[in-house]
Amino acid sequence: RSARCPPCSGPGGAGPPCRGRSARSAGSTQVEAVLPRPRFHLDLWLSFTFQNWILDVGRPVVMLVLPADWLPLQHPGVADHLHFLYNVTAPLILLKMLERSPWMLPGLAVRLGIIAVSMGTTLHLVADSITRRLLLIGYQLHLPVRENPIMRNLKPSALVDVFELLFHYDDTVGHMMWYVPFFLVLVLFFNGCFSRREQEERMPPSAWMLLAPNAAYYWYLITEGQTFILFTFTFFAMTTTVMHQRRRGLFLNSDGLFMFYSFSAALILVAIWVACLWNDSILRTTVPGLIYIPRPCTVYTLHLHQMSHI
Repeated sequence: RSARCPPCSGPGGAGPPCRGRSARSAGSTQVEAVLPRPRFHLDLWLSFTFQNWILDVGRPVVMLVLPADWLPLQHPGVADHLHFLYNVTAPLILLKMLERSPWMLPGLAVRLGIIAVSMGTTLHLVADSITRRLLLIGYQLHLPVRENPIMRNLKPSALVDVFELLFHYDDTVGHMMWYVPFFLVLVLFFNGCFSRREQEERMPPSAWMLLAPNAAYYWYLITEGQTFILFTFTFFAMTTTVMHQRRRGLFLNSDGLFMFYSFSAALILVAIWVACLWNDSILRTTVPGLIYIPRPCTVYTLHLHQMSHI
């Protein structure tokens, strides 16, 4: 026998028992016992929720609450300053999500994604600020650009092409540059929200408290941002990941459950929203195509704003 392994005790052995495999088993059990349990990232989701509701959803609310002549129209308004802050905080929170995710993109891809988010939110800031001022002089969101009364009377008529280009940068280019990296970061973070059954956790009370506002913001993102297709693909990728990880014996931790429940609740809210406005003939003409998801601002300017002036 080797000098490093004394004889095994037994019927004919006089040495101490051989503990090679049992020692390794006990060591692995101790390592598993000291593994840190996944925790709910309350600070991250709290910052994410406050940013979205105050700096993103809060912009149209501020526009409705404050009088139109509170600040000169040739200067940025309160809603514009909120958008400035969102353009700064959104990339920082996305970077923080990537730092806490085990799935990390190459450095160049991360930099390009952050630049794209900054450019997309900036394009949206410019177009959104101009749209607010157009609303004050009679622009109607539920009508196409060329069919708006103020555009028909615009001289020279070639200026209508300029406004169409502006809204194209906002609705198409800006939203794609903003939301594609946004949802990609959420998917990467979600892929790291799995643990073994021994470490499986339930959602803490703080996560349940943030679930409703987070799901409501996703509803706002789908309806006002018109991101239903991108949101659906993201949710499909999350569901596929859950099914694949279950086969490997991995299950969602508290962060993963929070994200999955938020996305599910948001789709339910969108279904209720569409069902309530399904028979609106005017909105039907403004939302062509197979996917009919009216924007909340369009519904407000078309129905609620008119009712408030009756």
